[in-house]
Amino acid sequence: MLSSTFKTTPKASLSKLCSHVAESFAENSSDGSNGSRAGKDDDNITADGIDIANETSLDLKITPQYEAVASALKNAKDNLDTTNESKRPDPCCRKSLAAMSISADGDDDDEKEAVVPDDQPTLETVVQWIKYGLCRNIVVLSGAGVSCAAGIPDFRTPGTGLYDNLEKFGLPYPEAIFDVSFYEDNPRPFVSLAAELWPGMKYSPTLSHCFVALLESKNLLVRNFTQNIDGLEILAGVSEDKLVECHGHFRTASCTSCDEPFDGKECKRQIVEEQMAPKCPECEYGMIKPDIVFFGESLPVRFRKVLHGDLENADLLIVMGTSLNVAPVSLIPEMVNGRCPRVLINHELVGDIDIFEQGNCDDIVLELCKLLGWEEELMSLHASVKLNMD
Repeated sequence: MLSSTFKTTPKASLSKLCSHVAESFAENSSDGSNGSRAGKDDDNITADGIDIANETSLDLKITPQYEAVASALKNAKDNLDTTNESKRPDPCCRKSLAAMSISADGDDDDEKEAVVPDDQPTLETVVQWIKYGLCRNIVVLSGAGVSCAAGIPDFRTPGTGLYDNLEKFGLPYPEAIFDVSFYEDNPRPFVSLAAELWPGMKYSPTLSHCFVALLESKNLLVRNFTQNIDGLEILAGVSEDKLVECHGHFRTASCTSCDEPFDGKECKRQIVEEQMAPKCPECEYGMIKPDIVFFGESLPVRFRKVLHGDLENADLLIVMGTSLNVAPVSLIPEMVNGRCPRVLINHELVGDIDIFEQGNCDDIVLELCKLLGWEEELMSLHASVKLNMD
């Protein structure tokens, strides 16, 4: 059974954790879980009581084209279901699933064959899956790259990343800004960063955030697992039920020593307005910090509660703007069920991915929405959530 506690882990420990997760999922797979690495018997990790299979409702026209593609998809899934459960499905099976492609502009009366192209599936292929209802349970994994267009730098880009711009604080190493022991000794670096990033004050959601909200509005979003702490998903309109903020958020706060909850608004006032970290009024020893997950701290209970069910039922994983450097979140592309194609929208190729679209997240999201016919909705939503800085 999987451990009941997940903790943030730097990349140096990734190999060891991969082995642990692989062993845990191999144990769970003994129940015959259709090629997935996750079993269905873990009471500690559920789908939050949500029947994901019945959660979506698309107005689909059953045309010959649709039936042909649905049949081809079913055959590909059947092939995947018979693979060895202790390993990921054969890449050829996954590619045959990912290669389903049909004309997007055909009339209902025109019979057209489903075509399995020889080349690697692309963004246009993803469009066909969504348009024809083949992907209706979409999981999104997002990182700092989705917030770059808002003006928030990512963490690791050389020269411009947040870690490269923390030298003024004299940190022993860049990640110390998210180290509890360092924070208790010297909270000033984190306080400065928190005052800059506090949601709702300076930065507006990007097109990428709005795309996730749009997926939810169309009943296509199972969950958005975000590694970000900027809160822009909430501001874009993604509901808390559909969001897992893997590394925490600023809405609540607590003591680093006794874990006593602290008023979030008062924490914001002292950090943002007074530029100081509150002392715990309960134990009078610890420091108050927003409920952001620091290195070595446990991830939110919600992460492990929904992870298994979400990844078991997903039929499309979209990974956006992440270096996949911090486990266990970085392992999500490996944990997803074998029937689920994995799309990466990013500057660099990272992780085990089936379709890679290279570039800025917002640019590719906009192109995707144009192909889907969602551009007007996306731009309207983006305009409506922009902060008024006047």
